[in-house]
Amino acid sequence: MNTQPENAGTDEILLELKNLFLSFGGVQVVTDVSLSVKRGEIFTVIGPNGAGKTCLLNCINRFYQPSHGQIFFEGIELTRLKSHQIATLGIARTFQNVELFKGMTVLDNIKLGRHVHLKTGLLSAGYYFGKARQTELALRKEIEETIIDLLEIEHIRKKKVGTLPYGLQKRVELARALAMRPKLLLLDEPVTGMNLEETEDITRFILDIHEEWGVTIILIEHDMGVVMDISNRVSVLDFGVKIAEGPPEEIRRNEQVIKAYLGEKDLTYSRLGA
Repeated sequence: MNTQPENAGTDEILLELKNLFLSFGGVQVVTDVSLSVKRGEIFTVIGPNGAGKTCLLNCINRFYQPSHGQIFFEGIELTRLKSHQIATLGIARTFQNVELFKGMTVLDNIKLGRHVHLKTGLLSAGYYFGKARQTELALRKEIEETIIDLLEIEHIRKKKVGTLPYGLQKRVELARALAMRPKLLLLDEPVTGMNLEETEDITRFILDIHEEWGVTIILIEHDMGVVMDISNRVSVLDFGVKIAEGPPEEIRRNEQVIKAYLGEKDLTYSRLGA
C-alpha cells in the first residue's frame, strides 16, 4: 500500500544547494551537485554505496567544508557558519550509526537536544533555581507529553540507553533530534539494520513527524520500499554526481538509475545493503 504523504510541500524553497563540490585528498566525492528542497516535503537522496549521500548531509550541517559551491537555508548561507550555529537555525540530524550517550537515561539523552536553544544564565543553571529550574521543568513536560508519546517510548524513558536494543536506540536518537524543534530534519538511513516490524514503526513515525509537526525531511535510505512509499521527490547520486531527480514513480522507471543499481528491474521492492 502506498503511504505517500499528501502534503507535498509548497513552492517555497527551504534549502538550496548550488554547484556543490567536495573532495578528500584529490578524490572527488561530490561533483557539481545542485538541488532544492521545498518547505514541507519529504525529499529523499538515494544511490549505491559510496555515491556521496552522507557526505552531502555532512556538508549541510557543516561537518564537512565544501571545496566549492553554496548552501542556503531560508536564505542564509550555511557554508560560512559552524555546526552549532546550523543547529540553532533549526536543522537537526540523525546518523547511520547511533550517536548517543550510552550511560545516560533515555530522557536525559533527549533533553540534550534542546540545549542548543536554552538561554538560562550560568549562575542560575549552576545552582538550579529560578528561571533555570522553570526551563528544565517545562522542557521535561514538553518532551514527555509530545516527543516520548509520539515515538511510543514512555516505557523506557528512565532506562540507560546502553541497555536498549538497537531499534529502540534509533528511536531515542530520533527523539533527541526532535527536541531541537527542527524546521529541517536530516535522517541518514533511519531503518538500516532493522527488521520488518521496526522498519514499519520508524516509517510511521517519520510520516507522523512530517504530517503532524510540519517538519521538512531530507532522507537517505537504501530500503526502496520505504523510499517509494513516503517520498515526495527523489534525487539520485552515483559516484558523487546527480543523475536523476523527480517523483518516486518516475525515478523507479529511470533507465540511468536502474543501471546505477546494477540492473535492478524494479526498485520498489529492492532492499539494497547499507
